[in-house]
Amino acid sequence: MTKVIDIVNKVAMVDSNVLIQGESGVGKGMIAKQIHKLSGRHNGPFITIDCGAIPETLIESELFGYEGGAFTGAKKEGKKGLIELGNGGTVFFDEIGELPINLQVKLLRVIQEKRLMRIGGNRSLDINIRVLAATNRDLAELIKLRKFREDLYYRLNVVPILVPPLHNRIEEIKMLTNYFTSKINERYGFHKQFSPETINILEKYHWPGNVRELENLVERLLVITDANEILPKHLPEFLFQTASASAKKVTVWDICSLKEATDEVEKQLLRKVQEKCKNTYQMAEVLKVNQSTIVRKLHKYGLLKNNYT
Repeated sequence: MTKVIDIVNKVAMVDSNVLIQGESGVGKGMIAKQIHKLSGRHNGPFITIDCGAIPETLIESELFGYEGGAFTGAKKEGKKGLIELGNGGTVFFDEIGELPINLQVKLLRVIQEKRLMRIGGNRSLDINIRVLAATNRDLAELIKLRKFREDLYYRLNVVPILVPPLHNRIEEIKMLTNYFTSKINERYGFHKQFSPETINILEKYHWPGNVRELENLVERLLVITDANEILPKHLPEFLFQTASASAKKVTVWDICSLKEATDEVEKQLLRKVQEKCKNTYQMAEVLKVNQSTIVRKLHKYGLLKNNYT
């Protein structure tokens, strides 16, 4: 995520098209908003278009607008489309993989020419927008299936941002839980918090719904729990089942070299043990190795803290 944020900070300074990829719920929309907020267009509109939520019969008129009398039921004065409403700002196409193939050609023309024609219109309008897009689908596979245009893909994918799933960002769970807790406490006037033991259980869960699932769970627990401290006993049963099932397992999420896999497991294990031990001697005892081995490996992964002996 540090790399993702670094890319966000850099790309916000320019007008390049950005394609944000990642599982549902990882925070693609938040990243798009952050790019807009940091950009020179931050005083302009930020228009979100959910390509999967608009009915196919309406999506063309919603995106591109229409002139008066363009079709039965159209307003006499016509209507601006969402793309036109984003003029001077940023247009974020969420779930771009759901956009019908016939409209992809029209969108490509808008991106390339910076001009738009409403339905029923006979003149093009100049459009000054910055385009961001996001998807949880494999666009390369959709291209093979001829469900997504290759030329549009390359036009959108000028700067790719891949957001990792929450189960690959274990170290963020405590921070995110505290952030959501603070936000919900402020909203409802609560003074609640999660115990360290509860956070530890949350860190062992797989989070298939990613950050969105975590936020929803935090709100649910704060709302229904009478106590001011959320303890393990307040958690739903499925969290314990997952934590128990995975407690002694190492799960591989992607293909990599054996050395990379070994290094990653060592690094994660050292970080987790380091959080629970006061010094390297205790760590050596827990991991059943020499203390000098612990020191050497902490140095290797940049985990050795000051005054941690």
